[in-house]
Amino acid sequence: VQLVESGGGLVQPGGSLRLSCAASGFIISLYDMRWYRQAPGKQRELVAAVTSGGSTKFADSVKGRFTISRDNAKNTVYLQMNSLKPEDTAVYSCNAERIGSYWGQGTQVTVSS
Repeated sequence: VQLVESGGGLVQPGGSLRLSCAASGFIISLYDMRWYRQAPGKQRELVAAVTSGGSTKFADSVKGRFTISRDNAKNTVYLQMNSLKPEDTAVYSCNAERIGSYWGQGTQVTVSS
């Protein structure tokens, strides 16, 4: 079982990034999939989630700017991040949960001019 995130990097304020979370060893459509982030010195926070039924939810701080989607054929979850702000800078990690919980290694997102 593995989750591998990609797509992070350095972007200017107002820019966009799309994070990917590729799963192997299990079928993501059966799991609730979540993106978390953790900034230095801060607690990890839930950014976005999509349930196995397709319902989505977002942290208030990213509503209207981030979207989460799932490509079941590719067994991959995406986090589209638009209008990025410096306060979005963090390590973003993918989580899959059903009976067990799986985590990726995280990808760094830095928003800076």
